Amino acid sequence: MKKIMIILFIGFLGTTLYAQDKAQIEFKTEVIDYGEIAKGSDGIRKFEFTNTGKVPLVISKVYSSCGCTIPKKPEGPIAPGDLGVIEVKYDTKRVGHIRKTVSVKSNDPDRPTIALKIKGTVLDKSVLEN
Repeated sequence: MKKIMIILFIGFLGTTLYAQDKAQIEFKTEVIDYGEIAKGSDGIRKFEFTNTGKVPLVISKVYSSCGCTIPKKPEGPIAPGDLGVIEVKYDTKRVGHIRKTVSVKSNDPDRPTIALKIKGTVLDKSVLEN
């Protein structure tokens, strides 16, 4: 019985130690507010994040909820402790409210998919001139 308990304890300890070796993504912010911007203005914003885990973080896929928002993922893995950026470009030729989601898939076992948000309002230039 003692041998079985020792084997179970060692197995549990091994899985606990192994489970701590994982990638973890932590965003500076998960919502970017464009505020009120002029039609045709710069629509590029950046979501900054850190790999707070112990193994390299791999962003496998980044996609948006519509074609008016184009995200760009990091090319390679993000080492533990390093910073990364996901660039998002919104088509500011479309006047009106911005409420879009950018989904990020990674090898973080705690948060394999994260929904980032962009919001704001694109105003016609004539409205801004008055």
